[in-house]
Amino acid sequence: MCMTVLMKALILVGGYGTRLRPLTLSVPKPLVEFANKPILLHQVEALVKAGVNHVILAVSYMSDLLEREMRVQEERLGIRISLSHEKEPLGTAGPLALARDLLTDNDEPFFVLNSDVICDFPFEDMLKFHKHHGREGTIVVTKVEEPSKYGVVMYEVESGRIHRFVEKPQVFVSNKINAGMYIFSPTMLKRIKLRPTSIEKEIFPFMAEENHLYAMELQGFWMDIGQPKDFLTGMCMYLQSVRQHTPDRLKTGPGFLGNVLVDPTAQIGENCTIGPNVTIGAGVVLEDGVRIKRCTVLKGSRVRSHSWLESCIVGWSSSVGQWVRMENVTVLGEDVIVNDELYLNGANVLPHKSITDSVPEPRIIM
Repeated sequence: MCMTVLMKALILVGGYGTRLRPLTLSVPKPLVEFANKPILLHQVEALVKAGVNHVILAVSYMSDLLEREMRVQEERLGIRISLSHEKEPLGTAGPLALARDLLTDNDEPFFVLNSDVICDFPFEDMLKFHKHHGREGTIVVTKVEEPSKYGVVMYEVESGRIHRFVEKPQVFVSNKINAGMYIFSPTMLKRIKLRPTSIEKEIFPFMAEENHLYAMELQGFWMDIGQPKDFLTGMCMYLQSVRQHTPDRLKTGPGFLGNVLVDPTAQIGENCTIGPNVTIGAGVVLEDGVRIKRCTVLKGSRVRSHSWLESCIVGWSSSVGQWVRMENVTVLGEDVIVNDELYLNGANVLPHKSITDSVPEPRIIM
């Protein structure tokens, strides 16, 4: 796609990632690998593909690590990546005001994304849709099963024009929610002051009232992967999307069931059964007779022989002993050691711990 215009995107990565602990005690959330690639890179690579050549990250927490990694990516992708530092948390709109100078040096619309979102990013379609209606803002909406957990968006199906928002409706009004992806014209920034501001509550309702906000419906899957159980659900959806679009990326053969993504440097022993819905990271070692389903095993970890894992996230460089059973969204932080023959049910284990006893009920191990 040949584009000479300078297109920009702002990604909101300012949070502390508390919902994804214990993983975010070791690395900032945008750098946690999702399907063997940092969450943030899924977004950045999709933006670049759609013609974006300047990405601005609104950051506050662990930004040195992020900055180092982004210099590497800037070089690799041939784009510009800027960091916009919040001194205090500015909510979901304040960061746009803080980055105003970076966003307004041309008249092109710019993207804004929440960093926790995974889907088949429709950036080229968003741009077309936004230019077609010619107003200040476009929100991507997605259909959900339980709209009462979210704020829903009320809009005209034909044109996409948004009328209003209803927060956590107790009776059914709509099942379309804000998917955390926007495209705005620079004039929209005049609405935002440099102070902590919620874009959803303090900016969007006024834009909608003035007919300046339109909704585009997302096709395909969507997930906010900001907490472990949703991270695993999002991984299942993502792997299914890989199956539809680039099935050759998935591992097949004896011992592999359903959708499984394996880094080429991982080592897998004899008589293992892996899948469905598993991601195995770089340098991971699975010994003989291991059974894994619906799990993510991060870089450098080892699972010893005959262990059984379901719905778990195994943090970097962790070690799971022999004949261990782990299930029910058990999450091991970085460098955790689980001794042989233990049972972990919904355990949340902080980094650098050794587990010597079973954890039969879900709890946090400090």
